[in-house]
This record gives sequence, C-alpha cells and structure tokens, in this order.
Amino acid sequence: MHTHPERSDTTARAWWEARYAERAGIWSGRVNAVLADVASSLPVGRALDLGCGEGGDVVWLAQQGWEATGVDLSVTAVTRGSRAAVAAGVEERTAFVAADLGSWETAARFDLVTASFLQSWPVAIPRGAILARAAGFVASGGHLLVTAHAAPPHGDLPEELRSYRFPTPAEDLAAMTLDAGWEVVAAELRPRTATTPEGSPHEVLDSVVLARRAPRNTLVG
Repeated sequence: MHTHPERSDTTARAWWEARYAERAGIWSGRVNAVLADVASSLPVGRALDLGCGEGGDVVWLAQQGWEATGVDLSVTAVTRGSRAAVAAGVEERTAFVAADLGSWETAARFDLVTASFLQSWPVAIPRGAILARAAGFVASGGHLLVTAHAAPPHGDLPEELRSYRFPTPAEDLAAMTLDAGWEVVAAELRPRTATTPEGSPHEVLDSVVLARRAPRNTLVG
C-alpha cells in the first residue's frame, strides 16, 4: 500500500482539503450501491476508483478480492483511505494516490474503472475531461462505470449549490467519447433510497453509465 502526492489544481484542492478538515470523516465508508451491484457480477481483477474520497469503495473492492487503486485530489482523503484499508486488513490489495485526475497518468490498465459521484461544487473540476480520459485506463474486456447524482441528493442544499447542473446519462456517455470498440451496457436513471445524516430515508436519483471495452481478439482492424 502506498500514497503518492502529485501536482493538483490549487483551488479545488484547497476547497476539498478544507471540507475534509471539518471533521474526522465526511462520508459513510460504505460501498456505493451501484458499484457493489456491478462489481459483484464481474470476475475479480484490477480496479481503479477515480475520485475515491476516503476510500470506502476501494476498501470494499479489496475485501471482495480485487487489487484496487484509488485516486483523489485530496491528500487528506487518500490518507484516510489508506488508514481504512489497514483497519480492514486489506492494505496489501490497495493503493492510494493523491493527484489531479485532469492530468494523472498511469501505464497500468484495469478490468474495472469506476467514478462514483465524481462531482465537485461549488468549486469545479474538469469532470468531462476526466471521464474522457477514464476510458484510456480500461483494459481489453474491462468495464467503465460512471455513477452520478442526477438530481439534488437532498432538499436542503445551500444557496450556492442550487445552480449546479446535474448530468444526464446521455451527457456522461457523450463525455466519455467512446469509439466503436466499446459496448454500452447501460445508460440510465436509477432511483435509490438513501438515508439522511439524521437517519431518515429519502429518494434520490442516480445517473448510471456502464460500458465494456471489447476484448482485444474481437477488435476489428
């Protein structure tokens, strides 16, 4: 297990570092439901989580037997992810990288690349460009999964967040700029019941795009 700091966007990084500094943990630590559903149907392999936050998805993937890497803009977030992996006993199957996803590169290729709720407000990140680059990290025969809030995740958003434009599945699919070597498995809206910080259930709407890169021996040309 290792944590590598890399150059990142100063404004967005500062905002997220301040957000993480508010308290010891800002996410639940539980795996995202869409990722759990998709990954459970796939053969175990190598996974990459873009915008991994405090590492809940990375740790869960490692617990299922995946070799999982998480990348996030925040050094604080990936440090917490590393600690969570140690606490769960899966540090040998995890790696965390602090980096700007708009420029981060790796020679590795992954059987599953996932971005769950890779949305940043009020400070913007180059989300469309990140999704376009994500496809390049997928191995032959691998999957790319993008899950996003398609509507406000709760009804009491602060005023500065009310103008945020939530992506549609079609918009995220277009941002990926996939070529003919890909099969679109799903591009849809999915309702989900979530729980507020106070413990009350409420309905949310997710945008889900899942695509599969054709195995190398089936590619034409």
